[in-house]
Amino acid sequence: MSKIAEHSHFVGVDVSKDWLDACLLPGRCTFRVPNTTRGVWSLVGRLAECEDALVVMEATGGFEARALELIAAAGLDVAMVNPRQVRAFARALGILAKTDQIDALAIARYAEAVEPTPRAVAHKDLSEIRALMTRRQQLSDMLTQERGRRCRVTSTLVRRRILVSLRGLKKEIEFIDGAIDKLVAETAKWREKEEQLRSVPGVGKIVSRTLIAFVPELGALTRRQIASLIGVAPFSRDSGTLRGRRTIWGGRANVRAVLYMAALVASKRNRVIAAFYGQLLARGKQRKLALVAAMRKLLTILNAMSRAQTTWEEPNRA
Repeated sequence: MSKIAEHSHFVGVDVSKDWLDACLLPGRCTFRVPNTTRGVWSLVGRLAECEDALVVMEATGGFEARALELIAAAGLDVAMVNPRQVRAFARALGILAKTDQIDALAIARYAEAVEPTPRAVAHKDLSEIRALMTRRQQLSDMLTQERGRRCRVTSTLVRRRILVSLRGLKKEIEFIDGAIDKLVAETAKWREKEEQLRSVPGVGKIVSRTLIAFVPELGALTRRQIASLIGVAPFSRDSGTLRGRRTIWGGRANVRAVLYMAALVASKRNRVIAAFYGQLLARGKQRKLALVAAMRKLLTILNAMSRAQTTWEEPNRA
């Protein structure tokens, strides 16, 4: 069955720190605007006459955030895709050279062929909690790095300065946590969602807020779709009679990282996850493989709870 096109124009945007290079299909019209608020609105203005336009850009570590938010707010369909997928697509088309204009063309061709699902317009508060949770993770990473450095240095002075740095990072994390607490407390649906998620043994404040911020799809997808979205679904590697090892790939790494810790705790404190994890180990599964399966099981439970709008119910011991 052939795919029915939902869009008549496709715009590929190559994002860099300073510039947005766009390519419009059909017509192969290319142009460049600054990666600023005014530049993005200029881009939106040039696309105003294009009916049913789909704008696609790659994830670039945050440089695309402003453009995504403003283009979506303007009412245009906009999607963010994995750069590896676009690069593989370009190679398949024989596009081996790489410049900003060529990359924009490759993204536009990818948009035309695949038509990725546009992202929903994020509420202002959702953008804020995402930014705060991202900053908290950055500070937490810096805290871990400083603790590691403290163990290795021999200079007394350097050790003291590292202690000063550690105290500063801890205070900043406390400040960010307070801002997130306030934001969640002021939003009824997030308070209810957090209470629902944290009713599951093994799910704490960081896990619940990461899911609220970065997985708004929770409860709206099937168990297979949510597992694939996060990156805990095993992919087959079979060819002919060969049965390759199943592996996970892609997904949302920041969510997967906190789910890993949640599954680790749940494997000891949550009777459902602990029993599931123990059964896998008893069948000879490797601990890491069993833990990934426990992550998927926990995610499935949270997804089902969100869909049914219920809290955790402890199973009968019998």
